[in-house]
Amino acid sequence: MTSSNNRSAAPATDAAAALLAGLVSRGVRHIVVSPGSRSQALALVAADLERAGLVHLHVRIDERVAGFTALGIGRETGMPAVLVCTSGTAVANLLPAALEAHHAGVPLVLLTADRPPELRGVGANQTTRQPGLFRSAVRFEADLPVPETVDDDGSSAQTADADALAAATLAAALGEGARVPGPVHLNVPFREPLAGAVPAWLAARAASGIAPSSDAQSDALGDAEASGALYQGGGGIGVADVAPEIEDAHTLAPGPRTVVVAGADAGAAAEQFAHDGGFPLVAEIVSGARFGRQIVHGYRALLNDPALGGRIERVVVFGRPTLSREVTRLLSRDDVEVIAARGPGEPVNLNGATIAVDLVRPHPSSGDRVWLGEWMRASRDAAVDLSPPAPDADGLASAVPHERLGALNAEVQVIRAPLDRATLVDAVWRATWPHDRLMFGSSRLVRVADQVLGGKKVAVHSNRGLAGIDGTIATATGVALASQIEERPGVTRVLLGDLAFLHDVGALLLPPGEDEPRLQVVVGNDGGGTIFDGLEVAGIAGSDAMARVQYTPHTARLEQLALAFGWEYHRCTTRVALDQVLTSPTGGRQLIEVPLPR
Repeated sequence: MTSSNNRSAAPATDAAAALLAGLVSRGVRHIVVSPGSRSQALALVAADLERAGLVHLHVRIDERVAGFTALGIGRETGMPAVLVCTSGTAVANLLPAALEAHHAGVPLVLLTADRPPELRGVGANQTTRQPGLFRSAVRFEADLPVPETVDDDGSSAQTADADALAAATLAAALGEGARVPGPVHLNVPFREPLAGAVPAWLAARAASGIAPSSDAQSDALGDAEASGALYQGGGGIGVADVAPEIEDAHTLAPGPRTVVVAGADAGAAAEQFAHDGGFPLVAEIVSGARFGRQIVHGYRALLNDPALGGRIERVVVFGRPTLSREVTRLLSRDDVEVIAARGPGEPVNLNGATIAVDLVRPHPSSGDRVWLGEWMRASRDAAVDLSPPAPDADGLASAVPHERLGALNAEVQVIRAPLDRATLVDAVWRATWPHDRLMFGSSRLVRVADQVLGGKKVAVHSNRGLAGIDGTIATATGVALASQIEERPGVTRVLLGDLAFLHDVGALLLPPGEDEPRLQVVVGNDGGGTIFDGLEVAGIAGSDAMARVQYTPHTARLEQLALAFGWEYHRCTTRVALDQVLTSPTGGRQLIEVPLPR
């Protein structure tokens, strides 16, 4: 170890190397960097780690885009991406992603560069009170000491402390112990010089303890869940104002008429539990559990039916339901026993008496075949078939002119039929397969999809922790980048409305030289926020005020935006055209605009 007068090295760079090497050696594979001066040591070390083949580096000039890109990576892999940014407002721009990560239980590590303590609160440039900025949302936070020495061989006490901090950071982000995955904030102050030569020990130290890949961890978790009749929620426990009663495990007693509700990120455990227990499955489209024989089609109307929804006595909840008021009312009833399987997001406790359990098992006699049969018959009647009608083969082959002409006219009508919201979501759903990924924006379209789409086992993502429209494209980009590494197959599709698209339009900018994700951004463009047309405000506001502050019409030309950001553009007005674009081989980024009526 040498003192800080070594001209070829800098304490800032050696400290950054020790911290990032500790994180990478424990399994971090993605670093997202937004450029800045105060953060240059962290950024340059990240670049060296990329050159050594130890990490995937993603550079984003907009910190909000960077935050949601990292969030998407964490959603897909279950391992946190590391975010690096400079001081000042750059840090504040990470707050939306940090809040979503907190409420959804997604691991995330924030490394925010800062001025040293003596420059805070004295009018220094680009300096604010960064420590504590994320306090209400993070699992762990620390305002680190300013590094004072350099380390030639990686053996200093400062480097050892950084390695221990990296271990604690990963444990907190992954929710070890308390099992509460989420964001961690490390505020990293640096004095000048802000960068020096990267230490020669960086790559060896970063590679010294490579942890099992996230895929191996996911496989191990899946094997553990499949080995017995215990089911753990896909979402998790966060911090709630009213914490539900907690039990380690829960076996359902036979008797009460039961349904299973799968909310956002519930995953396959919800479907397996419903199947094994013989319960109707109310699965939101964003749950990842809308498949199997016991899903309930048209569940909103059936929950309002006194003969079905009105007779429910017990609900087992996986994930976090957010898409329908009918489910919210059900979970708020004081005459219904609600049991919520814990997962990484906030706990469900809408009735103030929900029992939160780590694991839940169905009793061998807890199912009711008559009850299940009533739901399944009603579900079949409520199912919607949006597939185009099959061609009239006999008519097309007929030698009778008017029969052949009628069949041809019917085909032309099918080909020319304009898209509406239902056929749009159906086309995207049908084009998506298990090796693909589908991201739903918090737009009107996700509610339409929830109402009309049938069952299919595909990987679904959505930012339903806070259900905001921000960061949708960036999150999907992170999902795509993480799911397509090592030439894995599949396309990531994101389905969203025009306002959600415009809100995150900066995420279309990707730097040259980085991996090109296979990504289809499908925008249902109805010229504004038509989601408000179905809310109470539409019956209160005058038409002028409604348009001005709720509908917020726009005249943005999406084709020009695609051209500016280097995306392939398609405008589809018919189902046939959309099906062709969605299913054609894609090797890069496509923006697909579907005009819709208000």
